[in-house]
Amino acid sequence: MKKLLTLIAFMACFLGAKAEWVTDKTVDYSTYSNFPFYPMGFVPEWVDGVMTDYGADYRYATQADLDGDGDAKLKDGESIVGSVMAGTTEYQKVTGAGPYWHQYIIASDVPMELDETYTIKALVRSTAAVNANLQFGNWGSLVETGVTIPASDDFQEVEWEVAGCTYAGNGFICIQPGTSTATIEWKSLTVSHNKKEKRPVTWQEWLNSDGQPFILTENLTPADNDKYMGDAETPWGDLANVAFNDQTKNYLVCAWSKEKGRNMNDDGGWDPFPADIEVVDGSHVFVCHGQPATTEGDASAWDNQFWIQSPKSWKAGEKVKIHFRYKASQEVTSTDTQIHKQNPSDYLIWHAIGNIHFTEEWQDFDGEMTFQEDMANGWSIAFNLNTVVKDAVTFYFDDLSWQSMKLDEGYFVAGANTATGLEYDFDNAVEFTADAERTDEIGSDCISAVIGAAGEYVSQIMISTVRGDDASFKSNTLKPDLNTPIDGSDPDDWHDFTAASLAKISLPGSGIWKITIAVDYNMMNFQMLEGEAVVYDDIVTNPEEIVVNGVERDDLSDQDTDYDGVIDTIREEEGGTGEAWDNQFWIVANRQLEKGEETVLKFKYKASKTAKTTTQCHGEPGGYLHWAAIGDVNFTEEWQDFEKDFTVPNEANNMKSIAFNMAEIKEACDYYIKDVQWYIKDAAANAEGKTPENLINATGRTNFYIKVGAGTSPVQSGIETILDNSGKKGSAAIYNIAGQRVTKDYKGIVIKDGKKYILR
Repeated sequence: MKKLLTLIAFMACFLGAKAEWVTDKTVDYSTYSNFPFYPMGFVPEWVDGVMTDYGADYRYATQADLDGDGDAKLKDGESIVGSVMAGTTEYQKVTGAGPYWHQYIIASDVPMELDETYTIKALVRSTAAVNANLQFGNWGSLVETGVTIPASDDFQEVEWEVAGCTYAGNGFICIQPGTSTATIEWKSLTVSHNKKEKRPVTWQEWLNSDGQPFILTENLTPADNDKYMGDAETPWGDLANVAFNDQTKNYLVCAWSKEKGRNMNDDGGWDPFPADIEVVDGSHVFVCHGQPATTEGDASAWDNQFWIQSPKSWKAGEKVKIHFRYKASQEVTSTDTQIHKQNPSDYLIWHAIGNIHFTEEWQDFDGEMTFQEDMANGWSIAFNLNTVVKDAVTFYFDDLSWQSMKLDEGYFVAGANTATGLEYDFDNAVEFTADAERTDEIGSDCISAVIGAAGEYVSQIMISTVRGDDASFKSNTLKPDLNTPIDGSDPDDWHDFTAASLAKISLPGSGIWKITIAVDYNMMNFQMLEGEAVVYDDIVTNPEEIVVNGVERDDLSDQDTDYDGVIDTIREEEGGTGEAWDNQFWIVANRQLEKGEETVLKFKYKASKTAKTTTQCHGEPGGYLHWAAIGDVNFTEEWQDFEKDFTVPNEANNMKSIAFNMAEIKEACDYYIKDVQWYIKDAAANAEGKTPENLINATGRTNFYIKVGAGTSPVQSGIETILDNSGKKGSAAIYNIAGQRVTKDYKGIVIKDGKKYILR
């Protein structure tokens, strides 16, 4: 019997690891007649069913914006050369003051899961090679990756990979060609990923705290009957008197209303109340008798509201299904929906199930929603009934139903080992159980779990409060405070922890680990039971001296400081085309760094004159992620020592390089950097000149990239871009992509005077 159980367990693990390629999204641009996505200051055009980006010589704006006084107004020297549609909105095509920095969405409503790796394949053609930045995710949770669109006379398939997705739900993909003037044509695009087979999903309706169906009689006690509150057939009874802010009972009311002027409060406003139940079309339904909206501005949208209330709050990553029937006394083309907290009218976040179009006929809504981080602890969906119509309209709802994904709740740990290829198996995450021995030791309830096995050592773990869905597991992880390193041999080495999504805990060694949690104290302990402690390396110093011959830049241009395609800073006294990043230098790590990883960066530096550089977080060089990195670096004519403890910002998850903007000053300037160290922070090891990981090589220039002059591309610093300080080209030498000097007969991609070309 024992052998049989072992075989079954083995098969379960095997089946849980099975994977298959899944196509998440396909876009055939020929099925559209104009730009179908949200415009962000640039609108690709449709030519014979092909989405066409005519490059940075053009910008697009509505006529109203061109005639206005805002950033998009028509400027001296600009002219309108055509028009283009985005949905039902007409945009004018403007030229004359380029190159204009530009970006646009290439796919929307793409299903995304936390921490997954996605493959994007596009059928595309470009008049010149373009180094672009690709954004993948949704507002506030974007992964950015540097990609190349090759030059080609014919359409060809390009393939890009996006790792470490930080968004769960339906997101978008944005391409940022920047100031490239190439014409880029798009025929089609697919998004796919290697999806692991998961345990079957169990859905259940109207849950209470013990996971049972939530069905009530009038006296508020569970009862065995075939009706649930969402169908409106059972009158409210005692629930009709429940106040919206009575947190002992308000979650028992599945439908709330707010009607302007009804249920007035002492502040001159009016409060939500349990929705009216009336007979309509032969059955009981929930009703909101909307009154004329009179509040000034956007706030009038919520003069009248309706809520579908959940019987519980939802954690980040949890998936729910929503069903309801709906109609109105007249057509209402759009009502916004929001997520609110437990009390109806207690706003949480602006987005929920999208905009709902009401007609005079009954319709059915069925949707699945993943509660994102900004929606966590939400209880209800609010309908802002006066989004577009301010008249008195009556709204009807029926058959309100929440279905939730059944998840195991408690504490669970899953492990991985990147060195051996062992991947996380969240379906079979180990559950923590009571640990009487450790409870006696510290005088508080303790739970423990053992992760790893002989032949399957783990070196990294994730601990979560739910199990049963990968996205939910990753969204509800625990992050320990590692200001002091983990001592895997000390049972008294406790670390405080907090809730955090995607918290991966790197262990000081590969092996079998016992993890103990003191629940009441929010502390955890790590003990290696068997394995190999991490081998610490000497901190390496790369002695290469890198010189960036920064050229004089143009006057500063108007600037898009938040990179949304809209000019935020107007420099009327200058008005050139220059940018602080026209000259740049990058220190590039040997791998991607995850948000929260702690590192140490050291180097020596000087310049030919006093100068300041700002720094940013990038993916690959040129792939902007976040505006803040190690702060400003102030150069003088004397050598200085720089040292900084640098923690990867949340906004720069999967970053790989730190960019120095070396055109903050207008004048030409030579910058010198040498003796670079970049390594993982570990207090005890670093004190002895050792580290668990060096992030750069001890020799060579593969970790250093430079860019000299506006419009040039990042290149390895071993590939010299020899220019004089006026920006004039000073060498006709040609190098291949590996930095080796070649002759003009060479075939392929080459670099000449800091720019990339294709020799045929």
